Amino acid sequence: MIDLYFAPTPNAQKVSIMLEEAELSYHVIGINLLQGDQFTPEFSKINPNHKIPAIVDHHGLGGKQMVLFESGAILMYLAEKSGKFLPQDTEKKYEVLQWLMFQMAGFGPMLGQTHHFLNYAPQNIPYAIARYQKETKRLYQVLDHQLKDQEYLAAKEYTIADMSVYPWVAVRKAHQIDLDEYPHVQRWYQQLKIREPLRKGFAIMRDQLSMMNISTESKKLLYGIDTELKMKGEK
Repeated sequence: MIDLYFAPTPNAQKVSIMLEEAELSYHVIGINLLQGDQFTPEFSKINPNHKIPAIVDHHGLGGKQMVLFESGAILMYLAEKSGKFLPQDTEKKYEVLQWLMFQMAGFGPMLGQTHHFLNYAPQNIPYAIARYQKETKRLYQVLDHQLKDQEYLAAKEYTIADMSVYPWVAVRKAHQIDLDEYPHVQRWYQQLKIREPLRKGFAIMRDQLSMMNISTESKKLLYGIDTELKMKGEK
């Protein structure tokens, strides 16, 4: 059994999608980010970085308990454990991993910054919004080009690379992205959207999403900022 420490965010949803797709037994432990569950001593032992997702596999590889954080590492581990969604062929394997890293290093972080400055920053900062929106659109163009002549992101098959990107595209409205401008991403997204395991993994705890009503205190917990601060010179 795998314990999944989870909140309904794109990074956690890609792990729940993989667990469903790989047909692995798991138990969801909800982490309420708005109440600071990520900072409890118990969770700190599992992830000293105080982020979700994290897993505890009570019967890991070799029969030993495995504790892991960072969604990309978790996806790779689950692929090795299940023998699914990551090719064994070396060339194909690293083709998949490079697109997983594309999501981990660029697509997720940049979209996250766009989301933050559009929706949650205490001040409207045009420079930051323009910078991150421009990079978000550039990354969508990279994604669209990659999907132009192939069904999936890498290795000509559905893999953890696709699972890692999907939840971020699913929240595209928060980044002010219109998929009509990226027809190949649109086709890919609609194709994945009908997969039943993906739908089930993506929907876990969805009813607990309350991010649009984040309180001032919750913002301090999530972002480490005082949302009452005013820009220099502002009254």
